[in-house]
Amino acid sequence: MTSAPRTAKITRATSESSIELEINLDGTGRSEIETSVPFYDHMLTAFAKHSLTDLRVKATGDTHIDVHHTVEDIGIALGLAIREALGDKAGIARYGDALCPLDEALAQAVVDISGRPFLVHTGEPAGFEFHLIGGHFTGSMIRHVFEAITFNAGLTVHIDVRSGRDPHHIAEAEFKAFARAFRQAKAFDPLVEGIPSTKGKL
Repeated sequence: MTSAPRTAKITRATSESSIELEINLDGTGRSEIETSVPFYDHMLTAFAKHSLTDLRVKATGDTHIDVHHTVEDIGIALGLAIREALGDKAGIARYGDALCPLDEALAQAVVDISGRPFLVHTGEPAGFEFHLIGGHFTGSMIRHVFEAITFNAGLTVHIDVRSGRDPHHIAEAEFKAFARAFRQAKAFDPLVEGIPSTKGKL
């Protein structure tokens, strides 16, 4: 177990977006989020708060065309930052699971800091992917975000929407469940010695 905060800073610039992102996995949930996509700001703020991860994001992009590029690129940067901040993963719990409601919506997430990227994402109701949440954020982007985070952080993640009617509530329940599961998985476990894998590496 290390006493130094697990931090990372990622700068990512393409012809479609410009991103500065800082993360502290051993924080208290503080956040400064400016993505130029209001609903995404709300989701990333929820992720930081409920995972007890300090997160700063400042991003601009071609949102006059679509939010897709900016949202996905931030997800990539967040995944890369998580991977870097986790380091060798010695002493962590590795696994986490959470079931989170938001009014009528209920989502479950399971996280394994496995080093093997894999996402299983199920249960969103028919038509969710076409809905404009807040008038600007397409429901289909929720899965894109989790794909970007999962594959760049090296996580195995299962997210299942158990129930829900309001697209905002469904999306937020998914982010909160993921955050709570990640919070458990990244936490240090005093009973764990070294890398929590029979392979000796994650």
